[in-house]
Amino acid sequence: MTVVSEPKPAKRALPPVIRITDAAAARLREILADGTEPGAAVRVGVETGGCAGMSYKLDTTTNVGPLDAVVEDKGVKVVVDSKAVLFLLGTEMDFVTDKVSAQFVFNNPNQTSACGCGESVAITPASEAGAKI
Repeated sequence: MTVVSEPKPAKRALPPVIRITDAAAARLREILADGTEPGAAVRVGVETGGCAGMSYKLDTTTNVGPLDAVVEDKGVKVVVDSKAVLFLLGTEMDFVTDKVSAQFVFNNPNQTSACGCGESVAITPASEAGAKI
């Protein structure tokens, strides 16, 4: 008896969890060059709080957990916290400067709303079937 196995479908290359614009990369390089430890990265996550329910969190780190997503692009290393991956999947991280402020802006396809003050957002986790990447 001959057993014929079905060929396995080729694995599709997944896009990075988060994309980094040139402006964001330039600002991240400045932050990481300003007295941080060698090999440091910027950790991006989300935390509960604010009037809309969640807010983005940035910090420097030298620790990468086994389930964290690591994006290295444009000369910077960004670590996406494992608990935030499904909330940030497909997000573009930008840095915007205008007349009165300079801030990181997250263009997140999973964001469903934001509060009026701009400090917090509502985010629905991406699902494999409905990922907007």
